[in-house]
Amino acid sequence: MFRDRALRVALVLVGLMLLSGVFSLMHYNNPARAFEQMLASVYVTLGVFLIIAAFNPPAHRSLIAFTAWSSIVHGAVMGVQAVKGVIPHGDLLKAATPMLAIGLVFLLLAPAKPIVGGTK
Repeated sequence: MFRDRALRVALVLVGLMLLSGVFSLMHYNNPARAFEQMLASVYVTLGVFLIIAAFNPPAHRSLIAFTAWSSIVHGAVMGVQAVKGVIPHGDLLKAATPMLAIGLVFLLLAPAKPIVGGTK
């Protein structure tokens, strides 16, 4: 019960956080922000689907798993880039750590795999 409610809350909160990136899409006349726009379009779309998934998490296990693993990979890549100096070191705490946290929370709270053909 707690796990299901916590997952639903996490799905909505992360979904809303990703939806807040819609403002990045408003800079369509600024070529310097083209990469930011492309990334924001993917995350805004993901945010919408995470909020939809909050209504029935077991039916959206693959979306939750994708969000978890892609967030972990994204956070890990950013972490390596920050340590190597490819991106600012401040991004390690500002962006990489939250991505890793989102991934871990979703992995820990993910709905259990349904038992197929179980005995009664």
